[in-house]
Amino acid sequence: MRQLKVMPIVEGHGEVSAVRVLLERICVEFTPNSVVHVLTPIRQPRSKLIANKDDCLQNSLALGVAKLRQMVVPDAEDMILLLLDADDDCAAELGPQLLRMATSLRSDADIACVFAVHEYETWFVAAADSLTSYLTIQEGDGPENPEEQGCRKKWIEDRFRAAKYSETVDQPKLTAAMNLAACRSRSDSFDKLCRELLQRLEGTS
Repeated sequence: MRQLKVMPIVEGHGEVSAVRVLLERICVEFTPNSVVHVLTPIRQPRSKLIANKDDCLQNSLALGVAKLRQMVVPDAEDMILLLLDADDDCAAELGPQLLRMATSLRSDADIACVFAVHEYETWFVAAADSLTSYLTIQEGDGPENPEEQGCRKKWIEDRFRAAKYSETVDQPKLTAAMNLAACRSRSDSFDKLCRELLQRLEGTS
């Protein structure tokens, strides 16, 4: 059984609450014979991470490496995951740029960089058909290509059944309920996250 320790570096309070749920679900559903150990995420402002302002990226990576080394799991490999929102930037360009910077700062670490197009909530839109308990939509009404259509958090907020969508409260709940396979089929950036994780869990990286 392959084991992987993951140190996420994220930008939002919602991701701090949701990323463990997400990564553990990906592992269970796509590589059930593997185990992922997700450490408490490091949260930093996106703008400071992508520019390494005030050595934010460098210090975050150093802290991540130290925490991974402190967590002893026999035969487990280590991975640092930079998981951020692309916002209005091109994820296909920004991702490799940030990865090059990160690996130049910590060549001793296994680092993956994934930008959600456009926001983490865009992945909920990609899996909207499976979230009808939370969203006022009919099954089958979810956008086929939410990334190209520019669907963001507002799409979720406008259809949310509760009084108000809260990232810290609701992001973990929607993450636990969303159909991962559907999300992969409609979101290239989510598929990239899955591939980065599964490559390491399957030993094919």
